[in-house]
Amino acid sequence: MDTSYLSAVQQLLTKVEQKNSMEIEQASSLLADCFGNEGIMHVFGCGHSHMIAEEVFYRAGGLVPIRPLFVEDLMLHKGALRSSDLEKDPLFAKTFLPSQPFQPNDVLLVVSTSGRNPVPIDVAQYGKKMGLKVMTISSHAYHSLSSRHSTGLHLAATADITLDNLIPVGDALITLHNINSTNSIGPGSTIINAAILNQIIVKSVELLIKRGMEIPIFKSGNVDGTEEHNNELINKYGKRIEFF
Repeated sequence: MDTSYLSAVQQLLTKVEQKNSMEIEQASSLLADCFGNEGIMHVFGCGHSHMIAEEVFYRAGGLVPIRPLFVEDLMLHKGALRSSDLEKDPLFAKTFLPSQPFQPNDVLLVVSTSGRNPVPIDVAQYGKKMGLKVMTISSHAYHSLSSRHSTGLHLAATADITLDNLIPVGDALITLHNINSTNSIGPGSTIINAAILNQIIVKSVELLIKRGMEIPIFKSGNVDGTEEHNNELINKYGKRIEFF
């Protein structure tokens, strides 16, 4: 039995690309339209899923018009158990959603591998209510489990475009056996979710280039001569994105 984590990730990435080929094309076109109309993409996730928002925000080699929707109470550093409890709270999303600077020409991406807890679903539903196009990344394997949302919906049911990360229930990709037990280890959701989103972003930039548009991409601050370039972009988008 192959117990290589890297091999498991490589195999899963291939399956994910094949399974989501149409959705990736649709998502890339949606993003290109958004950026072409001076919109921005908001990215939200609870717990470990919030790292996907960090992955694409203020990133060397990354697009500028991307805004992370950070809610510290839903992150692990404010208390891991607390963040898990709040993600299941049917009232918690109301504490931060009304203050979000959503505009109708924006896109909202909500990431939740289980896709069954109230807060990510509430965020997606609110985005739709505000006129945004909504994309989701989740594991459709969790549709075999009941939703914890009052509507009975899973996250994928809220989206204009839904991407399936094909993560197995429980997240772990590797199964190891010893004499008395079986152990699953090696979570795959973060690396798969990040790969899906970066694929969408790269393809959206390809579309923008074909349309003859100027592409706002951050350059690495660790390369000499990039500060002026990056500062110009920060000043341009700083009214909508919290860089400071």
